[in-house]
Amino acid sequence: MNKERKLIIAGNWKMNKTVAEAVDLAQDLKRELSTIKEIDIVVCPPFTALGFVSKAILDSNIRLGAQNMNEHNFGAFTGEIAAGMLKEFSVRYVILGHSERRQYQKESDALIASKALAAHAASLKPIVCIGETLEHREANKTVEILAKHI
Repeated sequence: MNKERKLIIAGNWKMNKTVAEAVDLAQDLKRELSTIKEIDIVVCPPFTALGFVSKAILDSNIRLGAQNMNEHNFGAFTGEIAAGMLKEFSVRYVILGHSERRQYQKESDALIASKALAAHAASLKPIVCIGETLEHREANKTVEILAKHI
């Protein structure tokens, strides 16, 4: 089956922007990008700004994404966030497997796959990041690493 898919442009704000700065940026994007219909535009602010940015982009062509989520629905997982919590803010997308999380939080391919399954189960669209390190690239292991991530 040959199915056309809409392109996605997602901005990961990482650990940047206070709530006020995030709302200002979201309002600017809403104004500047209001005529774009052929591409899905997704903003992924820090968790602290999700609720405020959700309100700022209401009734616009901009969609809300989260920077991560836990693979469990709820429970005793201090500092984590569940898909159900994200959906309360009208989050539609979630970034999973970002290189920084793979490197610094030691997230494995198996964990990222579990998160992707949890996202699908919650009707969230996972944006699964793949990519090799410089060390892998220099060792000519790019294709091997990308295939493993996929």
